[in-house]
Amino acid sequence: MSAGPALWRVPALDAAPPPRPPSIQDLQQIEEQARQAGFEAGRREGFAAGQAEVQRLVAQFEAVVEAFARPLGRLEDDVQAALGQLAVRIAGALLGRAYEADPALLAQLVRTALDAVGDGQRPLELRLNPADAERLAPWLPQWADARVVPDPQIGPGEARVHGDGVRIDARMEARLQAALAAVGHGGGTP
Repeated sequence: MSAGPALWRVPALDAAPPPRPPSIQDLQQIEEQARQAGFEAGRREGFAAGQAEVQRLVAQFEAVVEAFARPLGRLEDDVQAALGQLAVRIAGALLGRAYEADPALLAQLVRTALDAVGDGQRPLELRLNPADAERLAPWLPQWADARVVPDPQIGPGEARVHGDGVRIDARMEARLQAALAAVGHGGGTP
């Protein structure tokens, strides 16, 4: 048996109509919604990227500030040490002038150095600048416990006391450095 001819059937008229195409207003509304969604997504991504860039720049800035701060701290220490040395030199110059103007001050320094040695039972040698030794001639009888030795290597206003196992350094720089160290500034020899 052979199949018969195919019959065309009439479509049912009560079926749902095909979807109607969107209107221009609908298309514009869809386009506007898509644009808003894209704008919001781009804004969020841009904000996140901007925050990351700001954090990176802040970290760089902090590193630069820290790099500048380290040498400034060292520079501050260097300036403090230099100011201490300057103070020592100025004080030394002023004391030297005071000793020249009033030899009694230098005589007092020598007596203090001799007393620092002790009881006077050991032979002492008092080294003075030759000009100071002449200026201090009136005080020499008071220092019978020490033999005065003019020493051109000793500066004006300075003294050294040498004894059996004892040395007192009353040179200007040594005294001023000790004073500077005592007030907490330290300071080495220039």
